[in-house]
Amino acid sequence: MFRDDLLQGKRILVTGGGSGLGRAMAVRFLSLGGSVVLCGRRADVLRDTTSAFDEQHPGRTTWHACDIRDAQAVDEMLDAIWAAGPLNGLVNNAAGNFIAKTETLSPRAVDAVVNIVLHGTAYVTLGCGRRWIDAGDPATVLSIVTTYAWTGSGYVVPSAMAKAGVLAMTRSLAVEWGPRGVRLNAIAPGPFPTPGAWERLVPRADLAARIETQNPLGRVGEHSELADLASYLMADGSGYINGEVVTIDGGEWLQGAGQFNFLREAVSDADWEAMKTRGRKGG
Repeated sequence: MFRDDLLQGKRILVTGGGSGLGRAMAVRFLSLGGSVVLCGRRADVLRDTTSAFDEQHPGRTTWHACDIRDAQAVDEMLDAIWAAGPLNGLVNNAAGNFIAKTETLSPRAVDAVVNIVLHGTAYVTLGCGRRWIDAGDPATVLSIVTTYAWTGSGYVVPSAMAKAGVLAMTRSLAVEWGPRGVRLNAIAPGPFPTPGAWERLVPRADLAARIETQNPLGRVGEHSELADLASYLMADGSGYINGEVVTIDGGEWLQGAGQFNFLREAVSDADWEAMKTRGRKGG
């Protein structure tokens, strides 16, 4: 679909890049000539992913274990990255989410999502942005949001709050930083199941099946489809796209706002208790 050298010379940081969609995007960037820096909280996952990448694309992947909820740790990571050379791009992919009745959430539960999705994304984006602007370097930021960032959705309220904030940041900084050569865009995916994470989010098979097939195309997204879209938005050929959010959900949000709103009639009180218990075990 793309030239093999589409991202030649691009050095891109992918948060949450050791697994799932982050990994899929990172390996696609490598296949198109780029180099990647992976960050996440689990060093063993990052190490294993880097080893796997090096088999086909030797020497073009580095990694840093970092909890992006910690602003100081983010700044130290960025110092270490820049010591080896500046980045050309950032993909804000790291996230956390769970389904729950909102009135049952503790402050700690809200923070668990908002601190990663909103605060962590802001820390990494602002840290990179300061360095690019100080050096006068052009760059591209791509954030993974969701369609309920603009519609809202019941039962995933902390995620909806945080993703709405990331979308607002994207559009705001696109205007503020565009004149400085830094453009920002976002992707709003529908269901793109990843092993482990998807089962923890939606532990009942019948609920997962409904989420996966309720869009007009009647299927989930392929990781390669999202990775190709991300590659285009990171490439110079998309250089006039700034402040945009591109939806890739099979048309789901057009037919009904709030991806998880249907849980109102689909989940009993006993189910909620069972999912709460299973969610604790997964965390």
